[in-house]
Amino acid sequence: MFENLTDRLERSFKMLKGQGRITEINIAETLKDVRRALLDADVNYKIAKNFTDTVKEKALGQNVLNAVKPSQMMVKIVHDELVSLMGGEKADINLKGNPGIVLVAGLQGSGKTTFCGKLARMLKSKNAKNPMLVAGDVYRPAAIEQLKVLGEQAGVPVYTEEDNRNPVQIVKRAIREAKNSGIDVLIIDTAGRLAIDRQMMDEIASIKEAVSPHEILFVVDSMTGQDAVNTAKEFNDRLDFDGVVLTKLDGDTRGGAALSIRGVVNKPIKFIGSGEKLDAIELFHPDRMADRILGMGDIVSLVEKAQEQYDEREAALIKKKIAKNQFDFNDFISQIRQIKKMGNVKDLMAMIPGVGKAIKNLDIDDDAFKGIEAIIHSMTPDERSNPVIINGSRRKRIALGSGTTVQEVNQLLKQFNETRKMMKAVSGRGGAAQLSNMLRTK
Repeated sequence: MFENLTDRLERSFKMLKGQGRITEINIAETLKDVRRALLDADVNYKIAKNFTDTVKEKALGQNVLNAVKPSQMMVKIVHDELVSLMGGEKADINLKGNPGIVLVAGLQGSGKTTFCGKLARMLKSKNAKNPMLVAGDVYRPAAIEQLKVLGEQAGVPVYTEEDNRNPVQIVKRAIREAKNSGIDVLIIDTAGRLAIDRQMMDEIASIKEAVSPHEILFVVDSMTGQDAVNTAKEFNDRLDFDGVVLTKLDGDTRGGAALSIRGVVNKPIKFIGSGEKLDAIELFHPDRMADRILGMGDIVSLVEKAQEQYDEREAALIKKKIAKNQFDFNDFISQIRQIKKMGNVKDLMAMIPGVGKAIKNLDIDDDAFKGIEAIIHSMTPDERSNPVIINGSRRKRIALGSGTTVQEVNQLLKQFNETRKMMKAVSGRGGAAQLSNMLRTK
């Protein structure tokens, strides 16, 4: 996401390279280009103008240190203003109540129902909550069935009344059911339309009045750009929602909604969605998003994703095996599975500072480990646990069984042996020094 905006901003900052200091003359052209970049990204014109005016005011008031180049100072100022523009700090969801009631609204096709499933899974797996989904969309034929499927995938119950066309009655009964069943969070999916209409607004307003939700979230498709911002304003005028959910940030989005929506409705973005899978949901951190927009990566989110998949007991066992030089292909493929659980490989690599730009034109998909897994699965249990026995004839058999070449099998074995040596060196006494010496001799 934001690739085009990132490239444009980078080019803008280059205009200040070679300049000794920031002046009104050399900053004018830079900020003119920054404003163009923001407008091309579908950022609201008034917000783009106010943004560049603020950056100009702060940049001209800065005493640039000798150790800091003007272009670097400009990046810092723009970064800080982007953070401020998107809300300054993370905004939490309000789940207080017995049960806590979350009302989810939005247009049809915005990803609203999918978000309900994602939120339920997140609250159950990360927040130790006991959520229930409520099928309040009584018009779209597939909505109830979709919510049931999502509930099953997330491992949470779904309250439905398939013959009832009164969403207010359904929600009230769902609350009673939740109290009787020990449910502590109720997530209500509501009907959407292809466009804003009075009937939809009246219905969602009547649900709000009937149940007094603790949190109202407006879900918007970020790919719709300024239309998303205009829709948010319409909904907020009627519902006074608490936060925004931006979906489909993995698509060809220009980023305008993320940068404009806070300034227009003065409500925080609380969640972002970047894929169809139930784990493709993140809390929105303005500072981390600013890092991504400016091509700085997002190493904090990457570490958090890794920690989610971290198994302390398994890590301790693997550490012992590495120390004894017993790390084998069973452990290797186990680590691959953990990496795959973290999400799309290209998206993960893009979170590493400096890597995103280098790989943006590369085609890296979720099958990046497919060949490696095929080779390992073609090994016998003895070969996986004791790779040293894999001789020439075994390599031919493994290649044939995995649909790869002997050369690819040889390459994997070589990489595996080198990895094992490095891991052994690091785990022993003076590991860092041993690893450094090993790398110097290669």
